[in-house]
Amino acid sequence: MKKVLFIQPTIYDDRGRPVKKSRLYFIGLAYPVLAALLPEGWEAEICLETIEDIPFDTDAELIGMGGMGHAVKRSRDLAEEFRKRGKTVIMGGPMASLAHEEVGKFANSVVIGDAETVWTQVIADYEAGCLKPTYNEKPDEFTRPLPRYDLVLDKKIGDFLPVQAGRGCPNTCSFCSIYCLYRGNYQKREIEEVIRDIRYVKELGFKKFLLIDDNIVSDPPYLMELAKEIKKLNMTWMSQCAIHIADNPELLKTVADSGCYTLSFGLESITPENFDTIEKTWCNPDWYPEIIEKVTEAGIEVASEMIVGIDGDTIESLHATADFVLSVPIIAPKFYIMTPIPGTDYYKQMCSAHRIVETDLYKFSPSNAVITHPNMSTEELNEIYWEIYERVYTIPHILRRTLFNRRFRRNPRRYLFFLMLNLFYRYQIKRRIAPNIM
Repeated sequence: MKKVLFIQPTIYDDRGRPVKKSRLYFIGLAYPVLAALLPEGWEAEICLETIEDIPFDTDAELIGMGGMGHAVKRSRDLAEEFRKRGKTVIMGGPMASLAHEEVGKFANSVVIGDAETVWTQVIADYEAGCLKPTYNEKPDEFTRPLPRYDLVLDKKIGDFLPVQAGRGCPNTCSFCSIYCLYRGNYQKREIEEVIRDIRYVKELGFKKFLLIDDNIVSDPPYLMELAKEIKKLNMTWMSQCAIHIADNPELLKTVADSGCYTLSFGLESITPENFDTIEKTWCNPDWYPEIIEKVTEAGIEVASEMIVGIDGDTIESLHATADFVLSVPIIAPKFYIMTPIPGTDYYKQMCSAHRIVETDLYKFSPSNAVITHPNMSTEELNEIYWEIYERVYTIPHILRRTLFNRRFRRNPRRYLFFLMLNLFYRYQIKRRIAPNIM
């Protein structure tokens, strides 16, 4: 049997050390899917580095690896080590797709875009000794086999598994890697196939799942039908989407009734002029309090992601951002310093304007300013980033969001999980590690 070792690498903390945890809740779906696509005569192993040691002495001849965002730095180091040991390394994922020329310097081959479309061809070429430097083929339809969840069940993972519904997003935000990969195109799987996967997750003994989708409200009729089918399975779930879901009361209620208990929103900023800068003009921060209230009143907790350091930001507006987050019911707020992700339109704009002050792409991170700002220095931006996090993640504010949440009595275990998540973020913040998903 030939063997491929799939590695989900960890990230480096701000001190250059690999981040390790005792348990990993958010596991990637790509490797269980690619393992299911391997032809006869191949076996697979998955390593989740955040909770496991890398098996450098593996008997696998092929190493498959990806990495979200700045995790690509760790991927590079692992790839170089495996190649020294005579292994063939194939890289993929959003960051590898956008910066494939850079990633190709340390990988034997780079898969651009969605790997399941070309994976069987990659394996066939490897066996024939004619592996190509890059693979890039856009799928005509979005379909997948049943993932090999069995490859992660014996690991220290959380109490849910990932299932994918759609990918891509119709919005055109210039800083977003998803837009720059899919260019406004949203693809969705057949509902029957999605439900097949969810049902399998339930058969494995799980009562909840993470619905992976770049923007689950991209096709409201699709989401409406999917939610009605999910409700029949009596499970709970989480996902992410645009704030538009609050504009459709019937859809919001149907989603909540189906078992959805957390949605993550990219709120980005409370400064209106910032949305022109990032080409997200369809968003108005004046709506945020009402939207968040609508979603929470429906029974769904709101997680948020916001950007620190868009051109319209000032020190005063960023302190106001912290005030806003503390004034509304957001269960898990996260922040990122404005970073021009290589391959995005925003990165090209910053390059053309000669505003990028850090030439080493591997030093790009969510807590390190790498572009000049019209209203503050990079040092001031880095400082206020941590000040915001310190303010938002005090013990009293954490307790207010979790144990003293008005819905705590409905589901104590759920809010104890959120408490644990908030405390973990606080732990990272105190050590100047940008909070990352567990």
